[in-house]
Amino acid sequence: MSTKATTLDKTLKKELDGFREKVAADAEKVIFESFPQKVLDLQKLIDSTSQTTSPFNLSHAPHFTDTTVYPPHTSASSEPEAKKRKLDSGDGVNGVTPSNDISHAKHPGKMVSNKHTINLHEQLKRECEVLAELCDKVKLWINLSMPKIEDGDNFGVQIQEDVLSEIHRSQESAYNLRDAARQDYLTRAKICSKIMKYPHVEDYALALKEHDEKQLYIARQNLHDLRSIYAVITDMLHKNIEKIRTPKGNNASTMY
Repeated sequence: MSTKATTLDKTLKKELDGFREKVAADAEKVIFESFPQKVLDLQKLIDSTSQTTSPFNLSHAPHFTDTTVYPPHTSASSEPEAKKRKLDSGDGVNGVTPSNDISHAKHPGKMVSNKHTINLHEQLKRECEVLAELCDKVKLWINLSMPKIEDGDNFGVQIQEDVLSEIHRSQESAYNLRDAARQDYLTRAKICSKIMKYPHVEDYALALKEHDEKQLYIARQNLHDLRSIYAVITDMLHKNIEKIRTPKGNNASTMY
C-alpha cells in the first residue's frame, strides 16, 4: 500500500514565498542602491584624507602618542581596614577578585592608550560590519535563486557560484580588516610593557610613536581596500545581474 507524499502546507508555502520576495527585494536594493552609494561615500572620505581636518590625515600622528609612564593609582587610606584585609587576601567584593589589582604587579605604572586611533578603529569596524551584513543579504538571495540541480544549461548557475565566491571573499576581507584593532592593541601593549620595564631606553618610546603613525597610515589604506571591495562586487553584480536573476536563460551570453 503506497503512502501519500507529504506536501508543504499552503499557508506555510505562501509565507515562504513572501519571505523569498522580501529577500529578493532587499538584495536588489543593496545591489543598486547601497553598494553604489558606499563606493561614492568611501571615495569621498578617501579624498578628504589629504586635508588636515580629516582624522585619517597623517599630520595627527605626533599629537596623540603619550609615552609617559604614570604612577599607579593608589586606594584611599580611609578605606575600612576589614575591607582592605579582604581585598589583600585575594577576595574581592561579593567574592569576585578585581581584575585590575596592581598591588602585586612587577611594574605597576600606567600608560594611556591612543584615543585617536581607537576612534579610527571604531569607525572602520562599523564599516566592516556594514559590508559583511550587506553581503549576507545578497548571498542569501543568490542562493535562493539557484535552480534545482539537473543536467545541462548550467552556465548561469556557474555565474551565480562565481559571484557567490567573490562575495564570500569580500566578507572574509571585511572580517580581516575588522581584526586590525585587536592586532594593534596587542602589539601596542607589548611596546608599552617594554617602556614600563625599560624607561631609560629611548628607542622603545620611538617605537611606540612609529607604531601609532603606522596605524594611522594603515587605517587610511583600509579605506581604500573597503572602497575597492565595494567597487569590484558592484561591478560584477551589475554586469551579470540577468544571469543571477534567471540562471537558466539564454546560454549564449558571456559572463564578462
